[in-house]
Amino acid sequence: MSRLILCVVLAGILAVWPAAAGPVNPMDQAKSQFAKMDSTKVHYKSLGKGKTALVFIHGWCCDMTFWREQVPAFDGQIRIILLDLPGHGQSDKPQVEYTMGYFARSVNAVLKDAKVDEAILVGHSMGMAVARQFYRLYPNSARALVSVDGALRPYTLDPERIRQFTEPLTRPDFQQYIGKMVDGMFHPESPAAVREQVKAVMQAAPQHVAVSAFRHMFDAANWLADPVTVPLLAVYTRSPVWNEDYVAFVRQLAPDSDIQFMDGVGHFLMLEKPAEFNEKLKAFVARLGPFKN
Repeated sequence: MSRLILCVVLAGILAVWPAAAGPVNPMDQAKSQFAKMDSTKVHYKSLGKGKTALVFIHGWCCDMTFWREQVPAFDGQIRIILLDLPGHGQSDKPQVEYTMGYFARSVNAVLKDAKVDEAILVGHSMGMAVARQFYRLYPNSARALVSVDGALRPYTLDPERIRQFTEPLTRPDFQQYIGKMVDGMFHPESPAAVREQVKAVMQAAPQHVAVSAFRHMFDAANWLADPVTVPLLAVYTRSPVWNEDYVAFVRQLAPDSDIQFMDGVGHFLMLEKPAEFNEKLKAFVARLGPFKN
């Protein structure tokens, strides 16, 4: 009798397991692919078909999984490209200078390999600086830009301040420094699980990549005030950094820009309140169509 009861209980658990686990994220089911940039392999995933793609570019010390909450919202509606910038995720991590131009070339290599003609570039944090450089290098391939809490003008260009920011990353305990940085990037009400997931990925970044990419984020070439003539959506958290003066600068840079703010989130707003962020991005993408098939 006890054996029969055990079998019934096990059958019940197996019956509800898929529902308890939740739906499978399409990103996890997509096949890993690799584009070549010179001798470097750049990892990416492609979902859907079409010559126009929504291209997600992660930030410093992050990887493509930081966009996992956006994939189900857009799967089947527009082609999606997710990539790991060189030095991150499953991409190669060579001993090179990780400039924003270098990253932009890697994005172009992925789009060429995936046969994408035009990209709606969604860049988070440093990813926006990468998208900006891509737009400068390959203007005919950029359909639109989306800044996700990413700057369009520098925080500082002072060499001494840049040295002070970068020096802790060169120490043996640089992971602890990154951890403290991450803790300061979240809103107090943000989900603790998200914070820990973000911290785990960012603290695992190779030190040579973290140092080089961080230092090159401050290169003056990234911050030229050349106009943005493609549609621009900028979604920011409420912060003194994104003040009235900054908003005025963005509007001068891109007069038709759509600048929006989210409350109750920190720097990783696409993970902290994905539904709200996805609705803003969906509305913007809808205004851009039709797209190349």
